Amino acid sequence: MKRVLFIITQSEIGGAQRYLLELVPYLAQKAYEIAVAAGEGDGELFKQIDLRFTIYDLRKYYVPQLVRRLSPIKDFRALFRILSIIKKEKPDVLFLQSTKAGFLGSFAVKLYRIQHTTYNIRVVYRIGGWSFRDPRPWWMNKILFWMEKISARWKDVIIVNSEFDRKIAVEKKIAPPDKIAKIYNGIDPTSLNFLPREQARQKLTTNPPAVAKLKLWPAANLQLTTNSRVVGTITNLYATKGIEYLIHAARILPSILHTPYSILFIVIGEGRERPKLEALIKRYNLENSFFLVGRMPNASQYLKSFDVFVLPSAKEGFPWVLLEAMAADVPLVATNVGAVPEIIEDGKEGFLIPPKDSNALAQKIRTLLADVVPFNHDRDQMVRNAQEKLKKFTLQKMLEKSERVITSTNSHV
Repeated sequence: MKRVLFIITQSEIGGAQRYLLELVPYLAQKAYEIAVAAGEGDGELFKQIDLRFTIYDLRKYYVPQLVRRLSPIKDFRALFRILSIIKKEKPDVLFLQSTKAGFLGSFAVKLYRIQHTTYNIRVVYRIGGWSFRDPRPWWMNKILFWMEKISARWKDVIIVNSEFDRKIAVEKKIAPPDKIAKIYNGIDPTSLNFLPREQARQKLTTNPPAVAKLKLWPAANLQLTTNSRVVGTITNLYATKGIEYLIHAARILPSILHTPYSILFIVIGEGRERPKLEALIKRYNLENSFFLVGRMPNASQYLKSFDVFVLPSAKEGFPWVLLEAMAADVPLVATNVGAVPEIIEDGKEGFLIPPKDSNALAQKIRTLLADVVPFNHDRDQMVRNAQEKLKKFTLQKMLEKSERVITSTNSHV
């Protein structure tokens, strides 16, 4: 029986945590012995583990010193906390996710091997988009780049979830090609329980937890009727997710789309960018048409309430929510970043636009809402194409390839 220790930087739910929550039960069913350690955040990862995995003997470790930002004192303390967990768990495989956990975890194994020269730990590292490409000061990204490059030699295999990120790793000489495994994210569409359109809209109107707490957006302001058209997305409110560009597009849209319908924008999710985004919405007088409704459990169930799904990200890895929107039969507009062009061909499964281009975003939203026929076929054909493309990104493929990386002696999957 293999012992696998997962370490992830943040305990709030995002793409990396989603991957972990899919992989852990798959491995546990096959009698792997699992432990999970995570750092800062709202602890939702641990809550989900407790809810989903009650039948499995899964050990959890909270590492408060493990934080996303660079913090030498906390990083030093986190290193030795991780080392103590490794000593206690004695894993056969250390599975690391995100830059900080990847660096500290692989360095802790290096220290452990100095004391235990005969004990071999396979170090697997998965990234969902290189962090040194995030919008932050150049010198911070330079540090993060060198953290990746230096620690790559301490890792046995690096998993990327897109050809885009694989090429970056090779071109920037982070790791040789034979050390990199590409595993696309995948979903099981049959397991997704989408609410019917009208029911989803009703629940969005009556249940958004964050809206009721905000004086600027009282719940009464969010009214979805048969006369409403909804442009929506599900995302954390981070700078990389590009919600500010969606707000700019919402400001532009009335001047280029003349329609009897009311156009509403709904963002399901939470994060540290909320104050900035609220201020922008207020500045443009969009309080009655642009709603940040907060984090909602099982958010994907509301996807059918949208007439258009948008992914306005400035940077992405491989967005799970894009696959879910495809499964929900919602027309798509997404930025041409990360793995997105590997999922969507422009004009075929949806529309691709340049990142940070609010005008292009507004124009494509207009096209989908105005029933203009794009590229010699209609919106419904795009939806059918997206359903067909989903067959390439299955959950079973992702899980099987991930297990092979864990058990293999090389990166080939």
